Amino acid sequence: MTIFIGNLSWDTEEEDLEDLFNTYGEVRKCTIPLDRDSGKKRGFAFVEMNNDSLEKNAINDLQDVEWMGREIRVYQAKRIDRSPRGNRSYYNKK
Repeated sequence: MTIFIGNLSWDTEEEDLEDLFNTYGEVRKCTIPLDRDSGKKRGFAFVEMNNDSLEKNAINDLQDVEWMGREIRVYQAKRIDRSPRGNRSYYNKK
């Protein structure tokens, strides 16, 4: 499973998210997408952990929590296929 984290502070770094989610279990992957044109952070991220039940605990505990001055949104991301070549992306599942 992949976790979507939205409404992030512009100061958030991957290491910050890894530290936050490591309190729930080992983080496998953390990504903060950048805008193609400006190269700036887009205000959201994706985190993958090694255990689905730990991911669910993190989602439940961190939803609507103030972190780094912002009230973050945390959801299970759902894979979607938008391109004819099969490239995959994610969106937040409410």
